[in-house]
Amino acid sequence: MKEKKNALQKLKQWIDGEITFFDAEESISRQQKKQQTFCFPKFSRLKKAQTSPAAYRLFCMGVAAIIILALLAVVNELPLFGAAEDPTNNEVVERYIESGIEETGAINFVAGMILDYRAFDTFGESNVLFLAVICVVMLLQKDEKNYNALEEREIQEDELFDKKSGKVLIRCAGKYLSPLVMLYGIYVILNGHLSPGGGFSGGSIVGAGLILYSVAYGHKKMQTFFTMKTFTIINVTCLLVYCACKSYSFFTGANHVGASVPKGIPGMILSSGFILPLNICVGMIVTCTMYGFYSLFTKGEI
Repeated sequence: MKEKKNALQKLKQWIDGEITFFDAEESISRQQKKQQTFCFPKFSRLKKAQTSPAAYRLFCMGVAAIIILALLAVVNELPLFGAAEDPTNNEVVERYIESGIEETGAINFVAGMILDYRAFDTFGESNVLFLAVICVVMLLQKDEKNYNALEEREIQEDELFDKKSGKVLIRCAGKYLSPLVMLYGIYVILNGHLSPGGGFSGGSIVGAGLILYSVAYGHKKMQTFFTMKTFTIINVTCLLVYCACKSYSFFTGANHVGASVPKGIPGMILSSGFILPLNICVGMIVTCTMYGFYSLFTKGEI
């Protein structure tokens, strides 16, 4: 004999995704609905609207229009870009502009800001990228539990088709363009403290070069030098180096009192203290993240 469930239990099942809302609603008697209105709201109008496509579309358009109008009203109240009364124009920005080169040694104010003044924020962002890929690996990585023979056969057939078709144009482009793209990305990373660029933008370029190479020569070719083990070692090493480079800030205070990190000559490649190695670490993390996402979503493994 089935155990009867009250409205709260039905609501819990609905929240957990075990049953749909309308299934739960129909399974509750009218008397129970009246008694449990405080915990099980009625959506009879929405239910009726869903039976009429035209009414449902109008309802959706109305909701979208309200959201758009609210966003436009907020944007209209924002201060003008560059206005003197803009809250962003404060002593923090003045400190970055007036003392940035002297305190960080970086010609690029943005690099000095994100890798010196706000280096811990960037460290957190780098950890988020690594954790994001790890979460995708946990969901999509192929193993004994989620092995799909049909899907694996389709992938093998695609690889066999790619080998037979030749992909002459793509292979030629990958052969000559991939090294150039990655070389340009390395340049952007190494000059991030001297010119527009840095770890995030340069890492994206290098990652695009790896993706182009993978498209041209296949996933198996990439696995000869870039595997899950390589991905893990690079990310963990870069995060530890980043943490070690900025750990002195914990002990020397906000302004690095008592510690003298050589800033070098502004404008030279070997300058700006730890910003150059930090840019390299961030660039390698972003590179691995980009290729990791591409590989996982296309092949299910790195």
